[in-house]
Amino acid sequence: MEHRGVSAFPLTPLDEDRLDEAAYAALVARVVASGVATVTALGSTGSYAYCSRDERAAAIAIAVENAGATPVLAGIGATRTRHVIEHADDAASAGAAALLLAPVSYQPLGDDEVFGLFRDVASATDLPIVIYDNPRTTGYTFTPEMYARVAELPRIASIKVPGRPLAEAAPLLERIRSLVPPHVSVGFSGDGFAVGCREAGYDAWYSVLAGTLPEIALRVWETGDDAALNPLWDLFAEAGGGLRVMAAIAEQNGWAAPACLPRPLIGLTDPQRARLADILAHLGM
Repeated sequence: MEHRGVSAFPLTPLDEDRLDEAAYAALVARVVASGVATVTALGSTGSYAYCSRDERAAAIAIAVENAGATPVLAGIGATRTRHVIEHADDAASAGAAALLLAPVSYQPLGDDEVFGLFRDVASATDLPIVIYDNPRTTGYTFTPEMYARVAELPRIASIKVPGRPLAEAAPLLERIRSLVPPHVSVGFSGDGFAVGCREAGYDAWYSVLAGTLPEIALRVWETGDDAALNPLWDLFAEAGGGLRVMAAIAEQNGWAAPACLPRPLIGLTDPQRARLADILAHLGM
């Protein structure tokens, strides 16, 4: 598979703090119908770090079943290598097309430990692996040189870097491409930086927005215009990221049960929800 275009990161909705299988299946089906390139189950927006092994396995199976011909990537991050490999095995058994791996930790990880994680997982699976650089949640920041070191391992297929303004995103992409093998694509996350990163020439957008409002994300990818979304990006920043915002959208539209986030997470405040309703109204939602 090619790791290019828009990859949608849907919520993993809960009901009474249990996986809401029907709601999740419907979310995946909606996203796939929009025409996204891939679906990523159990990304950060999919709350993978809060899910048990059984919940993760069930979510991947549901995503694959409802994605049809659209490839499904599966998040497998965990603090212990053995558990990461177990999640990789479960993803392969469910029919996932690729794996998304962040170096999750409780104790801070050094470069050799991160390399060892990817080496061990690459040795234990036949699936392609996407390097997930998410320092805000993992506490580990990749350098371009570390991308290159890990990308020399077998089965590394793509790199997911934190988004940046165009002035920073373009030289970073040039540096990464000068170091990593040509078959490794370079994508970005951080929806507020989508226009700049797209202009810089990144191959893929690993998108929070596309997991809930895929048509809008695809329009941004195609047109390079997200001016109407600036109030939404502001709310993302205020809420600590896109997860709580996407959960509120799903709840307000009846796509997920109230309080669909895993405890102890709390959703948007009432004033934030009112602002979100105004934003969506201006977007024609």
